[in-house]
Amino acid sequence: MVTELIKDRAFATEAGTQRFARRHGRDRPADAYRAMYRLQFSALGLGTYLGPADAATDVRYEAAVEAAVRHGINVFDTASNYRCQRSERALGRALGRLFERGEVYRSELIVASKVGFVPFDGAPPPDPTGWMQAATVGRGLASAGELAAGCHCMAPDFVRATLQQSLANLGLETIDVYFLHNPETQLQVVDRATFRDRLRRAFEALEGEADAGRLRVYGLATWSGLRAGPSERDHVSLEDAVRVAEEVAGQRHRMRAIQFPLSLDMPEAVACANQRVNGAACSVLDAAAQLGLVAFGSSPLHAGRLARRTPAHVPSLPRPAPSDGAGLPETATAAETAVTYARSVPGLTCALVGMADAGHVGANARILAGLPASEQWVQAATKPPAAGCCT
Repeated sequence: MVTELIKDRAFATEAGTQRFARRHGRDRPADAYRAMYRLQFSALGLGTYLGPADAATDVRYEAAVEAAVRHGINVFDTASNYRCQRSERALGRALGRLFERGEVYRSELIVASKVGFVPFDGAPPPDPTGWMQAATVGRGLASAGELAAGCHCMAPDFVRATLQQSLANLGLETIDVYFLHNPETQLQVVDRATFRDRLRRAFEALEGEADAGRLRVYGLATWSGLRAGPSERDHVSLEDAVRVAEEVAGQRHRMRAIQFPLSLDMPEAVACANQRVNGAACSVLDAAAQLGLVAFGSSPLHAGRLARRTPAHVPSLPRPAPSDGAGLPETATAAETAVTYARSVPGLTCALVGMADAGHVGANARILAGLPASEQWVQAATKPPAAGCCT
């Protein structure tokens, strides 16, 4: 229970996140919390992507969020389209109860959401294509050409309207990190010059929302864009994205974060030199470090696939934290191995793990409390780059 009298802020702060880390960091390794831009990020965060759009899943997520705060997790990731806006709403209800009870302050938590895919409202509609058209072009938030692939939009008015809806869903005044969600989707239907122009216009809208206090920083959350090789159609250059932000707002720009899959079977962010910074080839994580970007890894369990089996090339891993009972094997389970890998990759700020119930939270909290895997084990567990991912 938080007891000191503090004038709280509407967003994560240096003092707040440090206070959270001190309160929960006793008897934990030093890297259980990681500093970026003076904030303290828990090495594991709670993701909210998976699950059906129903009330039972809402309840489970709400319980997971409350358990996560009590277990020392202070990073929460969602998106407007996750479970038809229900993930944002469940997260908002859980956080509201925690704030009301005084268990945690808003300034102690880092909350991220996303804009890009047109979200349904509570449940999939009978005519998804018509719904997305009506929700964007029909409302005057985008032109017909700006609705890419029938489902994805980065038009400035759509970005602003979706942010307002996300704030209402979450019950917050400010979102700490607001991502453009899978912007590479646009590259399936437009050329790179058009993509760059749309990125610039979206950044202009996001800088304005940051000036208004509705978000703190923004960034790019990708699926394939940061895993692809430079010659692939959906490749996204981080250096150029930062340049676009600088063109919009100079050195004061708020394009400060990226998100990408990082797992035992999707290791491109560390294994592939598919980015260039100052003319030199480097990995996504190296580029993030050079460009000053907070790096979030997503999908460490690859939608549960890695909870069922560990890839054959991965060495066995000692159980990463003391077990809760006798008789458990000394080596980690497939799920523990996968989450420990993501939590241990050097240079990653936070690994986001889907946690749809309190039981998942407890298991992952034990990994957060344990020592990370050695760099030697991480190197051995990282499979060599796929052909073409660096070209």
